[in-house]
Amino acid sequence: MSIASKQVDKKTNKTPDKIKVSGVILVDKPHGMTSQQVVSKVKYLFKSPMHDSKKAGHTGTLDPMATGLLPICLGEATKFSHYQLDADKSYQATILLGSQTDTGDTDGQIIEQASIPEFDEDLLASIAQQFLGAQQQIPPMYSALKKDGKKLYEYARAGIEVDRPPRDITIKAIDLNVIDDQQIRLTVTCTKGTYVRVLAEDIAKGLGTLGHLTALRRTKVGKFIIDESIALSSLEECRLEERQSWLLPIDACINIDAELTLTEEQCARVHMGQRLNVFDELNGELRDYISNKVSYQITNDNAISTNDADLEIDKEGDADLESYQPLAHEIPVDIRLLNEQGEFLGLGAVSLNGRLQPKKLIQR
Repeated sequence: MSIASKQVDKKTNKTPDKIKVSGVILVDKPHGMTSQQVVSKVKYLFKSPMHDSKKAGHTGTLDPMATGLLPICLGEATKFSHYQLDADKSYQATILLGSQTDTGDTDGQIIEQASIPEFDEDLLASIAQQFLGAQQQIPPMYSALKKDGKKLYEYARAGIEVDRPPRDITIKAIDLNVIDDQQIRLTVTCTKGTYVRVLAEDIAKGLGTLGHLTALRRTKVGKFIIDESIALSSLEECRLEERQSWLLPIDACINIDAELTLTEEQCARVHMGQRLNVFDELNGELRDYISNKVSYQITNDNAISTNDADLEIDKEGDADLESYQPLAHEIPVDIRLLNEQGEFLGLGAVSLNGRLQPKKLIQR
């Protein structure tokens, strides 16, 4: 369980500070609620005279008409939510052909209609292949993206359309299947920032018609899957103790395997924000992990800047660690930090030269 316990001070008989609720809960978001409404509900459900659940947030918005997996971070877990914000996501959706709405889904008004050509599984397989891989997508006007400090959907509701620069996305897996002569089932895994509503409209155009979403369900976020979630209605029916049993650990969102155990003295120092020299503690496995991460960074960046020096990559995109050893040894890599009891402390950035900088630490 992810909630630290506190004992009542019997000598002073003072009421103890509230226990801060910390952890990650996977909620199956219902239709019709905004993601923020679900977060507010979860905060309320974990609140009690002894528990503080004020700090909470989700790891990626779902439209009100959508259902499915919504990871919610509470307390100290919010420090690491960005790892799931950046994660790949999977969806199942239903596309209704023959009409387009202003929002791209059933929440909007029909603005245009078109005839529906005949299609089959083979044609859909061919269309799906056209959308596989890296591409650019123009965000819809009905979205929460901001321009000049104002959300796009606010412009849209005022009848104003503004320029939206295309964004780089990658469709990593996609399947299209026939439901009937008017509907298609879409199953997709994509990178962050992908709008399935826009993808559905583009698929319909690829078939020579128009379309919009009538159903959308998120089934996976990074390593989290919908089967591990709990329906919001079921969470409401639970007692507080049972709700707490659904909490995953504070570090559940972090997709980093490498870890370093610190002594009691080192723990005290990093909590004061001090850097450590842990060169002698970098064992072979951890050193290999850091080396591989550094090599990947060098190879995939045009230049890596450390101490105002730039490491340029040759024309073939290759990077020789040995040739740039002094610089490569200064490139930091994120790792987990543990105390001697095996408890998670937070994240630190460590380089091959042994310098460890505390990055994000939790408060227990």
